[in-house]
Amino acid sequence: MAVGEYRPSFAHPSKSAIIGLLAAALGIRRDEEERQKNLAEACSFAVRVDAMGNLLRDYHTIQVPSSGTGRNRRTFHTRKAELAESDLNTILSSRDYRCDGVYTVAITLRDGAPCSAKDLADALLKPVFTLYLGRKSCPLAFPLSPLIISAESVKEAMSKAPVPEELHGLLKEQSSLVYWEGEQGGYEREQVITRRDAPLSRKRWQFSERKENFATIPREEEPPCTSA
Repeated sequence: MAVGEYRPSFAHPSKSAIIGLLAAALGIRRDEEERQKNLAEACSFAVRVDAMGNLLRDYHTIQVPSSGTGRNRRTFHTRKAELAESDLNTILSSRDYRCDGVYTVAITLRDGAPCSAKDLADALLKPVFTLYLGRKSCPLAFPLSPLIISAESVKEAMSKAPVPEELHGLLKEQSSLVYWEGEQGGYEREQVITRRDAPLSRKRWQFSERKENFATIPREEEPPCTSA
């Protein structure tokens, strides 16, 4: 299928999506390549899938000009240039979304990070730019609830971050899935997955591969989530 006609969604957030969310909260623009790169390199990423949610497939119609063939092939560098053409065709675009998903994300900052854990937590509570999930039409369903946790492993950090009580009704599965980078997981690794979601350039929309560990853990009865 041609690029742009089908945009799938993975069952858990990508690192590039989370880094993009953090950058938006901190006020880092997409064209600030150096700041984007420094933030991405400073963050180690893990996610617990508390509720996978349901798959929703949305359909859009998009007007596009003919690209031509052979020597008559044309390239359009902007959407404005595409729409300026008088001869437009219509294509169908399919986009996948996850509804009612619940994810607990852990970010570990490496030495020399351009911000502190408190900076990230404060920014997520009062973001500079509007936070959304992939598209501006998909804002967050609930406010974020960042916690600053001291832990020796991803497992210890996740044990200190229970799902907020008001979201327990969405927890349907009997187990949770955990994905993490590096060797400090603390879980018995079941599989190593290769994902192309490490940000290289936001301006050129380029990403590199990274390794992600995976484990399935039984769901324990969640204690109420409290804040100090």
